[in-house]
Amino acid sequence: MDLHPNEIRILKVLKEKSSTDEIAKAAQLDPDAVNRTISWLSTKGLVKLDEKVLEEVALGEEGRAYAEKGLPERRIVQLIGDGGNISNLSGRLDREEISIGLGWLRKKNLARMEDKGQIAVLNKGETEDERLLALLRDKNRVETSDLTPEQKKALDLLKSRRNVVDVLERKRVLVHPTEEGIRIGETMEVEEKISQLTPQIIRSGSWKQGSFRPYDHRIFVKPEYAAKKHPLRRLIDRISDIFIAMGFKEIKGPLIESAFWNFDALFVPQDHPARDMQDTFYLENPEEIEIPLLDEFKDRVKETHEKGWTTGSTGWGYQWSGEHCKPPLLRTHTTAVTCKYLTSLSKGDLPAKVFCIGKTFRNEAIDFKHLPEFYQVEGIVVDENANFRNLLGILDEFYREMGFKVRFRPSYYPYTEMSVDPEVYMEGKGWIELGGSGIFRPEVVKPLLGFECPVLAWGLGLDRVVALSLGLEDIRDLYISDLDWLRKSRVF
Repeated sequence: MDLHPNEIRILKVLKEKSSTDEIAKAAQLDPDAVNRTISWLSTKGLVKLDEKVLEEVALGEEGRAYAEKGLPERRIVQLIGDGGNISNLSGRLDREEISIGLGWLRKKNLARMEDKGQIAVLNKGETEDERLLALLRDKNRVETSDLTPEQKKALDLLKSRRNVVDVLERKRVLVHPTEEGIRIGETMEVEEKISQLTPQIIRSGSWKQGSFRPYDHRIFVKPEYAAKKHPLRRLIDRISDIFIAMGFKEIKGPLIESAFWNFDALFVPQDHPARDMQDTFYLENPEEIEIPLLDEFKDRVKETHEKGWTTGSTGWGYQWSGEHCKPPLLRTHTTAVTCKYLTSLSKGDLPAKVFCIGKTFRNEAIDFKHLPEFYQVEGIVVDENANFRNLLGILDEFYREMGFKVRFRPSYYPYTEMSVDPEVYMEGKGWIELGGSGIFRPEVVKPLLGFECPVLAWGLGLDRVVALSLGLEDIRDLYISDLDWLRKSRVF
């Protein structure tokens, strides 16, 4: 067995039971080097480690002052002798010290308060807590296991006083050599070998006469966790890379949106349940916000809601209100961003492919699979030649790049027709729906784009994808501040 010189040095000085401090002194090694070396010896089965957590007591800030000038009760006794009046203490001790001292004189049964402020001293002898203060002053720290029963009672008294003592925990390691460790310590001699090739060794040429210590890959090394991004952020970056590689452009939008762009522009009627406070977070202040492009598009949206405008639809058949579209809210989907993007396009800009990744908010009851805020990725393709097969092809390519097996199931969404739900297969969980998709209805596209054109659209909740990918049963675990879990989370 090839050993480091420090390992041999320690085995040679190691007794039946030695502390790391004793080993460091006997082997003339740095304490840090000793700790590293006994860890190596332990993994090789040459030593056994006995770790104990010791409780130590030391003087606190107030305790150090008391150890020098005496406890308040002792100073009162010194000033009044066998007895005296409280008034005699005025000007010689401050009011707080007098109050503390009198209280402890009664508690320790060292004095008795009599009429007219008289104090009768019952015992002037040194108390056990005073002797413990002196011991701590002289020794700096004392292990509580070394204290006598009387000293432990005195310690309890000192603990009840603020800032008098500090109780600390310290780990103590005792090292025992195994039979093999004893044998090696008795027979093997320290041989200096080159363990690290330095510029000095190369320049001097001493490496030519020296021998090199082989590298032992079996030695346990404490893991070092490199800095890395949160699993959710890593997935967001991965999705962004996939869409950009597919020729998409990323767009962004505000978290606070108007009801007009969040609902009305998507042909969601103003009496739709999704607009209720039960589902949407509305802002109390301000009551209204400025709505970009409202004057340009509100008449088209109004006509579409009421009668279908020129889309071929009959609309919803109600009277659309310009006031109901103004309340500000936390956006419930990133579709508000992509539908607003449609207003910037002309026929000369087509085909256009964009995606948006961002936070969305819904007034959901919190449970293992729902949170009131979550990340969503939204994408659209605007192309006069686009069709439903193109949509399925894009989604199939995206999910396969993500590493999922995907299938599609017909579905319904209020502002797309046809609509479909992509489902991915998760081992042990089966088929799971992760988003919705479809082709925007003409009632959404024509008022915003100005002409009829197929617009492929989809949305995906990211948090659930990440939770499932990491094997989390509860989506809330994704946001806990557990450093150990974050360090060990795999990069995918």
